[in-house]
Amino acid sequence: MKGRPLLSFAICWLCGSGIACALTGWTLIWGLIGALACLPLLLRFIDVRGWSVLFLLAAFIGGAVHWEWNDARNHSSLPETLHIAAYELDGWSAEIQGELVSDVRIDGDRADFKIQMSSILPISDSSADTDLVASSAFNIDEQLMVQVRLLEEEEQQVAASWKRGDLITLNGSFVLPGEARNFGGFDYRSYLRTLHIHWLFKVKGASSVTVVAPEGLGQYNVLRWTDWTRHKLGSAVEQLFPEPHAGYMKGLIIGMATDIDPGTYGQFSQLGLTHILAISGTHVAVYVASLLLILSWLRLTRETALTIVLILVPAYVLLSGGSPSVIRAGIMSMIGLYMARRGLARDGLQMISAAALLMMWWDPYFLLNVSFQLSFLVTAGLMIYMPLINRLFSSWPKSLAATASVTVTAQLISFPVTILYFNQFSLLSFVANFLLVSLISAIVLPLGTVAMLLSFIWVPLAKPLAWIAMQLNQLTFVSVEWMNSLPGFVLIWATPPLLWIAAYYAVLYALLYLLHRGNGEQQETAFVEEETAPLVRGQPSVSMAKMGIRSSMSTMVQDQGKNRVDGKESSLTTLGASIAWPEYTSAFTARGAGYYSSERMSRTQQWLCGLLAISFIAGLWWAYQTPKPAGTGIVQFLDIGQGDSTLITTPEGKHILVDGGGTVSFGNTEQSWKTRRDPYEVGAKVVVPLLKKRGIHQLDAVIVTHADQDHAGGLQAVLEQIPVKRFMFNGTTSGKDNFDKLLDTAMERKIPLYAIQQGMSYKADKQTSLHFIAPDLAHMDVNESGNVPVSEHQNHDSVVFLLEMAGASMLFTGDMDAPAEQDLLYMIQDGSLAAQFEQKGADIGVTEGGVQRVLTGLLRDNSNDYSASSSVSIDVLKVAHHGSKTSSTEAWLQYWNAKTAVISAGVNNTYGHPNPGVMERLEATGSDIYRTDQMGEVQMRVKDGNIDIRYKLVGVE
Repeated sequence: MKGRPLLSFAICWLCGSGIACALTGWTLIWGLIGALACLPLLLRFIDVRGWSVLFLLAAFIGGAVHWEWNDARNHSSLPETLHIAAYELDGWSAEIQGELVSDVRIDGDRADFKIQMSSILPISDSSADTDLVASSAFNIDEQLMVQVRLLEEEEQQVAASWKRGDLITLNGSFVLPGEARNFGGFDYRSYLRTLHIHWLFKVKGASSVTVVAPEGLGQYNVLRWTDWTRHKLGSAVEQLFPEPHAGYMKGLIIGMATDIDPGTYGQFSQLGLTHILAISGTHVAVYVASLLLILSWLRLTRETALTIVLILVPAYVLLSGGSPSVIRAGIMSMIGLYMARRGLARDGLQMISAAALLMMWWDPYFLLNVSFQLSFLVTAGLMIYMPLINRLFSSWPKSLAATASVTVTAQLISFPVTILYFNQFSLLSFVANFLLVSLISAIVLPLGTVAMLLSFIWVPLAKPLAWIAMQLNQLTFVSVEWMNSLPGFVLIWATPPLLWIAAYYAVLYALLYLLHRGNGEQQETAFVEEETAPLVRGQPSVSMAKMGIRSSMSTMVQDQGKNRVDGKESSLTTLGASIAWPEYTSAFTARGAGYYSSERMSRTQQWLCGLLAISFIAGLWWAYQTPKPAGTGIVQFLDIGQGDSTLITTPEGKHILVDGGGTVSFGNTEQSWKTRRDPYEVGAKVVVPLLKKRGIHQLDAVIVTHADQDHAGGLQAVLEQIPVKRFMFNGTTSGKDNFDKLLDTAMERKIPLYAIQQGMSYKADKQTSLHFIAPDLAHMDVNESGNVPVSEHQNHDSVVFLLEMAGASMLFTGDMDAPAEQDLLYMIQDGSLAAQFEQKGADIGVTEGGVQRVLTGLLRDNSNDYSASSSVSIDVLKVAHHGSKTSSTEAWLQYWNAKTAVISAGVNNTYGHPNPGVMERLEATGSDIYRTDQMGEVQMRVKDGNIDIRYKLVGVE
């Protein structure tokens, strides 16, 4: 570390920023005090003394102060300027003016872009007070995210004409961005805050938008020109490639990842190949190396070629969209080009440290960006870990060994971040990256790029290259789809703690280091000047014993005396690769980039190596387990908008999903232009991500109460992505295509189907039983013309069951209506419900180990005493039909006499759920009411009959 002061400074700066990001208030102060107390001891342990300690302490404090200073200034000035509270400003109408500061993204009937607001004028019909309405426009400088709802298909062309730099006037309303409404859910408000955006501005119709093109110097906006160029390049790609190849190649060549077909992106994501679909360091490396090769053909001098490429790198960063990974690669390439131009030694770790510091100084919120984290971690990891991994492939052919070393290192380094954010990892990711990344990067990417450029000269000349690229793309798509079809390779991981991630990297490094030291015998190594030598005076050829990187390429790079054309061409080509890929150079050396003496391990080292290997495997096993409190059942009422979805985790770790929500569409099929490329679907966007974040490896049962879309629609994504052991439904279908597709998916995946009938029971574990009290198939009005009966009264025929778990009782009612409630009350009164349980107790084969006769004491004791409803009391009632007036009659609520009632409804839903009359009846029974539309997700932890309740949106009464 002493030989790399910039690396040490960057690490301390990032640690300071990280602590300031993670902690607030007094916890931050105490955290800083504790860190400052421990840091000198740590620095002394790694032999950093004297003024260097103060230097690194200053870096740590500077990182924390810089974060806090920027974070304190990152707030909206609208409430203060307008003298309106934030909650009152939500939904407030106004006319605003500003400058369009992003490209316009058009997707179906919506156009999205960012503006830099300059003034705001309240609209007279706003809810603000009259004095504010009568006032003049307010000058304000703040960025907004604008969403324009397009009303006609022609408005798509109008929106496409809006360009970055235009002066724009909008009439619409302010809306607070949505916050996370489920524990561990995506927080859009926090995400936009990292972009320094605090408000959405929603506009209805392109007629509410007035755009004026800039004049004077504003016409020469570099970013405006960049958007125009990207659009032209994208059009050229669309001219050469049909879909889905066009979107795929636009993402691959230009970085337009949003144009990639969602299905294709999902397939690549599952195999960990999404880094290919966006511009990354690999693209910058190909660009730099190609430019240097072309300039060498033009017989330019080495210095001139390096200067030209140095100037052109920022242009490529802009054209590729400027993602954090591209900015990182661009900065590192520019530093490498400058140092090569000056004839200075290049150190990859110093260069990446400089890039991190520059980016963090410009915007500290880069630290929270997934692309930033993966790019820096993988790049630094390749420099540090790959020298140790190279030796594992020493017996392979050199070209294969290099690819394998890069692939394994990148996968091992990216693994913790992958499961942290995406909660899944495919074991085939190693194979997919090994086989496909080289094909795509070395062949498809250059072919597509050359074809795109040739299309501007003569399209027929570009067509053959495009055809070859499409054939290779098809081979890639088929390979990816086939690998994803193989069962059992995708593992779901709960979100790991940050301490576990740090331990993972430490143990992995220690294990690889010990294996490297003891792998093979001592070999002579000729002196090679280090391209990445640590900056220690008087030691030009000393390798870092801990993290050093060597490159045999430097023998060519540092040779300043080559005047032959062929030698210069070879030197520039190699130089381009070594500058753009400093993290990869170790893969192509004889011994590996890090110079470590090869010695036999002592017995102590062997025992230590074994202990580390066991610890590493045990750590992976521990992280893979689904977190659950011992002996505690958890019922999680998810907030999925206007719909129902409940996850039940039993005390023994079984998982039951009741309904999956669903997005109800009222669209007209004739207006296909409104369809978005990746429409919002609650199952794929909310339910499945939450299940994965909570480490649900499989669902022991999925229960769909009825076939309505707001209960069953989201289950399609669940069945496609989560293993399911049982599928239970009311034995009927609605006759709609969506539900029929759901049943077909279950059968295709060989999931057993169970038609629930009144009197059945399912014993999930020793402490958990589900007793189904509806539907009564014998009295259902169904059409049996098909294989599955069709019922037009799905609400009435909802599955209703009593959950008994860990000493608590909960009644789930689906969307049952008042007549269904009345029928059940009559059956309880005349004893026929109890008779159903006695009759069918030996007819169901759902439970493991045989059939269980279950007749709940609750039902038995009260089946003949309808009037004595006061003696019946359950702990929790899941209120039927989102609190609709068609359910929850007074007699029903009084009979069950629930201590707690839960209502699942969407915020500001158009149905008016929950109904005020239902709320009054619930309050009259004395139930504590929890509502997902007001409180977000509601969780109940059950143990020994006690229920502990928490909800996501704190501060709600």
